[in-house]
Amino acid sequence: MKNRWLIAASAVGVHASIGSVYAFSVFKKPLEELITSASNNEIAWTFSFAIFFLGLSAAIMGHFVESRGPRRAGILAALFFGGGLIIAGFGALIQNLYVIWLGYGVLGGIGLGIGYITPVSTLVKWFPDRRGLATGLAIMGFGFGAMIGGPVFNFIIETFTVAGNGIAYTWFIMGVIYLVIMLASASYLERPPEGWMPESMKAAVEAGEKKVVADLTQQTANEAVKTAPFWGLWVMMFINISCGIAVIYSASPLAQESIGLSATQAAAVVGLMSLFNGLGRIAWASFSDVIGRSNTYMAFFVIQIVAFFALPNLTSVIMFQVVLYIILTCYGGGFATLPAFIGDLFGTKQLGAIHGYVLTAWAGAGLVGPQIAAYVHTTTGSYEMTLYIFAGAFVVALITSILMKSYISRARAVKEAQLANA
Repeated sequence: MKNRWLIAASAVGVHASIGSVYAFSVFKKPLEELITSASNNEIAWTFSFAIFFLGLSAAIMGHFVESRGPRRAGILAALFFGGGLIIAGFGALIQNLYVIWLGYGVLGGIGLGIGYITPVSTLVKWFPDRRGLATGLAIMGFGFGAMIGGPVFNFIIETFTVAGNGIAYTWFIMGVIYLVIMLASASYLERPPEGWMPESMKAAVEAGEKKVVADLTQQTANEAVKTAPFWGLWVMMFINISCGIAVIYSASPLAQESIGLSATQAAAVVGLMSLFNGLGRIAWASFSDVIGRSNTYMAFFVIQIVAFFALPNLTSVIMFQVVLYIILTCYGGGFATLPAFIGDLFGTKQLGAIHGYVLTAWAGAGLVGPQIAAYVHTTTGSYEMTLYIFAGAFVVALITSILMKSYISRARAVKEAQLANA
């Protein structure tokens, strides 16, 4: 029997590797200097392709994760992600943006999607007593991946620029490193036996000190996608991600416009946002084990309605940052709490596949959020109206979460009645 905490560590290894995609801004300026014929938008498509193929591959490959197991899926993710970086390095070496798009955006993005969902469904099965904590640990790794990767990327670029092409060497070196880390991590991933419980939980259940709360259903992905709760989750995630990504996209100019920070000071604020994004993942997901998943999402939306209305009116540098960081904890917490919520609603039968389907909201939100922020700012000349629009969107999300809570309460009562009569 494998150690479930080492399974969790392996999951963090995979997620910390692929989470480095959030450090893409480190490559932006060097790429512009390397491929002078490419426009800013063309450079930006490298990152956009990666996020798009993340969402697409997560939706398509969820069934592969469930049928072939986490080890094979993790190895496949490692080959796509690590190999994609190496191919992107070759593209940088020959200064061909299309090869970079193929390596970093398409192949790397596919590796991102498979790698994102692979450890999560496994962890939910290993931690029936702490679903939120377990998935929060792994997805926290994704949030912290950029904090680790960003400085390392920058160091390698600066070190090898004097010897030639810094970006190419960075992708070659890190492609190999991530390939090794992900392969080693994936090799330890394995599902527990059916119905497995940790000894402490088993003893508590046998002593009558703890009651096992059964999942509402055990559905396949194709069954789940036809239900109202699935689309409730999708809508909540789409709104939470759209608004969060828009804030990440606009954070630096927003801080300069609203409270008069310099570009350097605003950059420091952006760096701390990554920290709170990661901390929010483990904190909120763990807290959801205590207060319940539906209550956690309701808390996300109430907090963010207030935060988005308040943010454009704040003049205090400290209060502005506090509110901004709270928003980022809710953004990260939404990702981390999602897998446990899916398990509660649809069971663990095909959790990876269902998770992949819900993550299509990420692909759509990655396009919608920044576009709304850019359009409204261009039209009004201010981010104030953008934030009010997003606050209104969170009202819709809050109503959805209330309906979800009502549904869960009714479904839970019916299930308990059925068990009592059985």
